[in-house]
Amino acid sequence: MPKFIRRNWTKASRLGKGRKKKQVWRAPKGRHSKTRKKRKGYPIKVMIGFKKSQKEKLKMISNLNELEKIGKEEKIIIGKIGMKKKIEIAKKAKEKGIVIINLKVNEILKKIQKEESKVNDKNRSEEKKK
Repeated sequence: MPKFIRRNWTKASRLGKGRKKKQVWRAPKGRHSKTRKKRKGYPIKVMIGFKKSQKEKLKMISNLNELEKIGKEEKIIIGKIGMKKKIEIAKKAKEKGIVIINLKVNEILKKIQKEESKVNDKNRSEEKKK
C-alpha cells in the first residue's frame, strides 16, 4: 500500500520538513496541479481501491463482551479503560491466543502476581502474630 503524504512537503518547512503532523494527506485543489490531474511521475491520489484489507485492520476493545466476539489469532487494541478491566481482558486474551498490540500482557500479569504474593505474605505474617 502506498504511503500518502502531502505533495511538496519537502519544499516548504511550514508543510512539514521535520513536522510529521503537517505531512498528512491533503487533496490537491490547485488549478494546474499535476497530482490532481493524475499525471504520470507524480504522487498518486487517494482513491477507491487503496483500502486496507480486513486482515490488516485492528479491532478496538473496551470490555469483555467485545473480546468474546473476536476470533482466534486476531490482533486487538485496548481502548480507554481502567487497569482492573485491562487485567481481565489480558487474561482472557492470553487464554484465547489473541494478540494485544498496545499492552504487554506477560509483564502486566507477572506484576500482578508479585503484588498478590506480597499481599498474601503480609496476611500470613499478620495471622502468625495473632
